[in-house]
Formats: sequence, structure tokens, C-alpha cells
Amino acid sequence: MRFYLGLATTFHDPALALVGPDGRILFAEATERYLQYKRAPNCEPDSAPRMAELLARYLPAGAELVVATSWGPDFSAFLAQSAAAGAFGLDALAAHSPELNRSLVPERAERTFIAQLGLAQARAGYGTLLGLDRAHGGASRLAGLRRYPHHLTHAAYGLWGSPFRDATCLVVDGMGETGASAIYRMTAGRLAEVKRHRGRDSVGFFFGLVTDLAGFDQAKGEEWKIMGLAPYGRADPALMGLLRRLYRIEDGRLRFAPAETVRATVAEILAMRPADAIETGWADLARCGQDAFGEMMDALLGQAEALAPGENLVLTGGCALNSSYNGRALARSGYRALHVPSAPADDGNAVGAAWLAFAEDHPDWTGPGDGAALTPYLGSTVSTEPLARMAGSEPRLRQLGRAGVTEAAAAILAAGGLVGWVQGRAEFGPRALGNRSILADPRPADAKAILNAKVKYREAFRPFAPSILAEAGPAWFEDYQDSPYMERTLVWREAVRGRVPAVVHEDGTGRLQSVTRARNPAYAALIEAFAARTGVPILLNTSFNVMGKPILHTAEDAILMFYTTGLDALVVEDWLLVKDPAALPGGETGA
Repeated sequence: MRFYLGLATTFHDPALALVGPDGRILFAEATERYLQYKRAPNCEPDSAPRMAELLARYLPAGAELVVATSWGPDFSAFLAQSAAAGAFGLDALAAHSPELNRSLVPERAERTFIAQLGLAQARAGYGTLLGLDRAHGGASRLAGLRRYPHHLTHAAYGLWGSPFRDATCLVVDGMGETGASAIYRMTAGRLAEVKRHRGRDSVGFFFGLVTDLAGFDQAKGEEWKIMGLAPYGRADPALMGLLRRLYRIEDGRLRFAPAETVRATVAEILAMRPADAIETGWADLARCGQDAFGEMMDALLGQAEALAPGENLVLTGGCALNSSYNGRALARSGYRALHVPSAPADDGNAVGAAWLAFAEDHPDWTGPGDGAALTPYLGSTVSTEPLARMAGSEPRLRQLGRAGVTEAAAAILAAGGLVGWVQGRAEFGPRALGNRSILADPRPADAKAILNAKVKYREAFRPFAPSILAEAGPAWFEDYQDSPYMERTLVWREAVRGRVPAVVHEDGTGRLQSVTRARNPAYAALIEAFAARTGVPILLNTSFNVMGKPILHTAEDAILMFYTTGLDALVVEDWLLVKDPAALPGGETGA
């Protein structure tokens, strides 16, 4: 019996995914959740203690385990040769220039990123080997390490995890083995490369540069702040003109400027930056940077459509986290349906690598093929044992059963309370999809400010997402599209915006999550209960964390946040913990 472990092995967003002998995903999770270290830079995805626990749970004694990684053998050979030549030694790296180069990244940083990437490949699987011994004492066998091209792992996860059997996949990120974008085609479940970009030009690095120039930090993964701030900015012709010096589109092809032009242009942009940009962000640059990103993506999407036309489109790679663009992609192309996976950045490559290894051993396998998109609920569960231990000493804690806790939470939300909501398995990907969420009533205009002041402590310009019952979507959004993973923004209908102001962004859009009973029965039941009380089938949903921390991993994390923030209630499975005893059903206390 053979199992497959996929490892996302970039220097950021490491993750792991375990696939069973039938190709089914048994577990997938980003390393940041387990470590509680945002994005887990330069951390191994498969530490031995973690792997011992997971393999003991999911891998039968005596089974074989194949390990697969998300960077290909050609790249590994390049890394080995560079390391042997001393190109990645500390002195050699320090000798490079700290100035921007043609890839829009400082030369020294770019070389260091590649060195860190090499270290991640060199240690891939070591923790798994130790964990396998600890889990089964040598009764199970490691059956080899396989490496797959970076963009292919993106495409495998995006295409096989989509509801399609035939589709075009556009991969766009910061870097791959040869370049920063690629096009793949899936026909009857079989994957084929259509075109691979070659060169240092990078839309992902462009957006990172805009992030830094606007007063944020791409090294911390703050690109999403550009999307949140952009609607507050104006389309400044002078700024847009400067950004367009960095790239050009010729005959539908995207090309970037030489390094000298990049450095000179960035210097001009910095000379225009407002003094308060570091504190508050530069809204006009965010707006222009988002517009420029859209122009670049339009060019890549046009190329994909010319080379691989069809009805179905999959977007993946780190740039597919740009929900503002995703919501407009269909209108800007001839494709009719769009799928963006829940983890389109490098963490998702753990699934892609595991599936590619499985497909290599099962040549007739062409993906799950069940007509449904891959569920995002693939991560860890939380134990309620800490709450059971508290029950005798915390009079504001009660176990209510599923129906009881749903009605109680809906009542608290309808009364304006903030609820931490923990159910089932964690979401795979960076966005809370109703299993690790902080929830609020979207109707009060000041709900966003209250949530920021009491719990999230983040910038006022950053929007909160609406979770909406899917069947209600067309009544609330123009040109409604099903959006199960908060992966696209759509335009609210003008007539309803005043009913849910806390989740309407400055430009009239919302990054929605479409919720159904089939995809998430517990969360759908809660929204239904809230709608029965308020007439609004929508909840404000944000990730269960505070700024700078990953989404929680354990019940202890949730309990700590409850007691140290302004949350009014915490729901963990069917347990309810409240600050005000009057919020308990019947106003009663006691377990």
C-alpha cells in the first residue's frame, strides 16, 4: 500500500499534503498554522515531531510513502552546481549589489532568495524520514523522493482540484525554474504544458515592488494591503506613467524594462512619496499599481486564450490571490467559468506535488473527476478537551449541542456581538472560510471599526469579507459568480449596499464567500439562523487571528484570544463560552 506526501518547499509558505492509495487527499495544511509563525519563512514543512504525529494517524504500519516536492530536478541541479561553485556562500551573496535589477528585486535579495530555496530543497524529506521511524518504528518504508516543476505543481493542484474536466490554467507568480508564468491545458483530466515563460520578468515581483513603494513590506506578505487600499486612491496619470515605464506590452506580449530604467523610475516614484506613506500607506500608488497589475494580467490572459481557448479558466500561482482582478477576469476574456483554488500560492503546491506523484504511479488516473471543486477543509481539527476541563470552573461556558450552539451564536450576532467560530477541519489556504472565523453582523455601519478596535487591530482601510448563502447571491451582487473561497470580488447591487455597509468596500465591491449546505453545513446553518432573525443572509467573516499572527491552530489558541481580546463569544464545536452570562440561552450560567 503506497501513500504520497507532497511538500511545498519554497522559502515562504511551506506546506504539506498527504494523499492516500486511492488519490484522495487525507490532510493538507500550511506550516504556519502548526508553528503559529506567519508564512513560516525558511521553515521545513515536515518537521520530525509533526510528521510522527500525522503519519501515526494517517499512515498504516507497513505502508510505503513517496515524498514529492514542488521544484523540479533541473532547478535542483542548477542549485547544486551553484552551491558547489560557492555562488551561495555568505560572502558571495554579500558581494552582490543591493540595487534593484531587471526582475524588480534587489540583486542581493534575489540571489539570497535562490540560496534559501536551495536549502529548502536540500533538506526536503529529512523530517519525514525521522517522523516515519518514530511513528512506526521501521515498519513503514520511505519509497523515494520525487521532484516536479514548480509551475506544474501549481497547475496540477488548480486543474485537478477544479470542477472541470477540460480547462486552461494560467499560472502567474514571482518565480519558477525558468520564469514567472506558464500556461497549461487539461483535456479529459490529462495535463499538458502549452507555454512556459522564460526570463526574469515577473508580475509577482512587480506587485511586490509596488507593495514596498506604497509603504508596506512584501517580505511580510503584505501585498494584500495594496488591494485593500487601492479603492481609496485616485488614478494619478503621472504615477501611472512612471509605472508603465517598468513594463510594456508589444503584440500582446509583456516585457519589462532594463535594470537602469527600473532604478531610475523607482527613484522618481520615491521622490513623490508622501511623508506619511510609511504610516498610512500610499493610496494613489496602490490604485495605480493595481491598475497596472490588471494590464499585465490582461496581456497574459490574452495570450492564454490565444494559445488555449475554451470555456473554463483556472488561475493559480501567488498572483491568483489578487481577488480584485479575479472578479474581473471573465469579463476581460472569452472564458465563461473561473476556478481559483483555496490555496493558489506556494502552499497549494504540496497538493500538486502529491497528486503528480500519484499520477506517475497510476497512469490511468485523471484527477478526482467527481464534478466538484476540491474541499478546502483539509487541515487539523481542534480538541474540545480543554473546554471540558474548564467546564467545572467557568460558569459562562456551556455545551449546547449543534442546534443549540447555532441558535445561540445567531442570537449573539444579531444583537451586535463578535463571535469566534471554530468548527471541523481547518481551511487549506490563507483565508478563513467559516471554520476558523471571527464573525459579526454586517448591518451596523460601525461594525468594521468595532471589530478592528476590539479584536483585529489592523488598518482601517482593509475590508472585511461577506459570507453569503449562495442561493441569495444573485439578489445581492451584480453578475453574480459562485465564489466558495473568497477568491474574487464582485460588485454589490446598488439597492442593497446600505443594508450591509460593514462589508461593502470603498468601490462598491465585496470579496465574497458563497456558502452552501453541501460545502459547509455547520456554517450554512448559522447564516440561515442569522437570516431568520434579521432577513439578511450574510455574515461578516474574517480570519480567527490578530494582526501579524496566522489563523489559530488549537482550542488553546482560541481560548487565549477570547480572554485577551474583545470577542463577546467563542464557539468551539458545540461549546459556547461568553463574556456576559446573559448571552447564554435562558440567561443561565453553569455547564
